[in-house]
Amino acid sequence: MTVLILALLVLGLALMVAEAHLPTLGLLGAAGVASVGAGIALAVTEAGGGVALALAVTVPLVAGAAGVGWIATRKALSAQRRRARCGSEGIVGHVGVVRRPLDPLGQIAVDGELWRARLSWMDDGEDAPPPAEGEPVVVDAVQGLTLSVRRAEVWELER
Repeated sequence: MTVLILALLVLGLALMVAEAHLPTLGLLGAAGVASVGAGIALAVTEAGGGVALALAVTVPLVAGAAGVGWIATRKALSAQRRRARCGSEGIVGHVGVVRRPLDPLGQIAVDGELWRARLSWMDDGEDAPPPAEGEPVVVDAVQGLTLSVRRAEVWELER
């Protein structure tokens, strides 16, 4: 019986460690908590305690571990849904200023950095001239080190 108790405890801890490193949305963690709970309950009954004592020790420990796992899973999912704030994805939607006309490639300043830019396909149309030097533009996409930009609208400049 001692081997079974140790196996349950070790398996439960291994599953909880695996949950921390794998994207299983809490499935391995829940199995790990259940395994540790079963191991603790068996250890208490093996030591001479009754079922009531085993439940009194096991239920609060399992509930606490399950609560911590649930909170950690919710935090991880909310962080995963958030928009990137750094890197090339984080610059999309930022307003910049044209430094060299975009005909077809130019240069813009965004967040204090100079970037190579081209006019986005979503801009006004083919008959409109490209944004002139000093005009505000909005970053629509990033392809390597080149930004696709369009003219900034009034509501985008008032933020």
